[in-house]
Amino acid sequence: MSNTTRGKRLRKHAQATALTVIVSVAATSSFPLTSEGSNDMPNTGTNLPAASETLTDRQQAIVPIAAFAAAGNLASLNTSLDAGLDAGLTVSEAKEILVQLYAYAGFPRSLNALAELMKVLEMRKQRGIQDVAGRQPGSLIPTGDALLAAGTANQTRLSGSPVTGQLFEFAPAIDAYLKTHLFGDIFERDNLDWQSRELATVSMLSALSGVDSQLQAHVRISMNVGLTANQLRQVGQVLADRVDGEVARRAREALDRQLAIAPGR
Repeated sequence: MSNTTRGKRLRKHAQATALTVIVSVAATSSFPLTSEGSNDMPNTGTNLPAASETLTDRQQAIVPIAAFAAAGNLASLNTSLDAGLDAGLTVSEAKEILVQLYAYAGFPRSLNALAELMKVLEMRKQRGIQDVAGRQPGSLIPTGDALLAAGTANQTRLSGSPVTGQLFEFAPAIDAYLKTHLFGDIFERDNLDWQSRELATVSMLSALSGVDSQLQAHVRISMNVGLTANQLRQVGQVLADRVDGEVARRAREALDRQLAIAPGR
């Protein structure tokens, strides 16, 4: 690769960093851990498990659920939700993934996906399956200035540094919405850990075209919250095996770009 090409790519990455979480979805202050790991970061619904080189069955199940929900493929989503509940997802976790979806694919896809989950749960109930409800968020969501502070802290922790740039100066409303609603209201909810949120986000963005910068940013964020390169490679493999080759290609190329920028990760 020429120096000119490499420079363009690095500049493009720097611009993408400023947009890191324009649709970013995935912490924070005062959340207990899930059973997957111990808390080495204060104030978090991040629930960072110990580093692993493979995804659990439950984590793998998140990938096709998020991708099919983002793509609006309800028939395949139905099958994936059924398999995900069998793999250990609680009803609360499945709902949370599909609620988070609206930040990336819009309310229509999110609402349709939640309706599909209701169908799956009813079908499973008719088969005599009693699914684990799971827990609700354990802390009250702050409001006002406290919500802005919490959301700003969450966004900074996920991205690795404060998120600023000309875009947010041009449209300060989107900056406020990101901090107070997405990284505040949503990421203050501790019934889904940050790694799960990022697995869902990477899978959602991989299923959408034209969002390569945001996808790469979330690959980086995924590594910031403790997912390894091997685990993210496995995301690409799950997408290839269970979803679609083109979707898998986007995920793999985003990981390759990130590893080229930060090869030690």
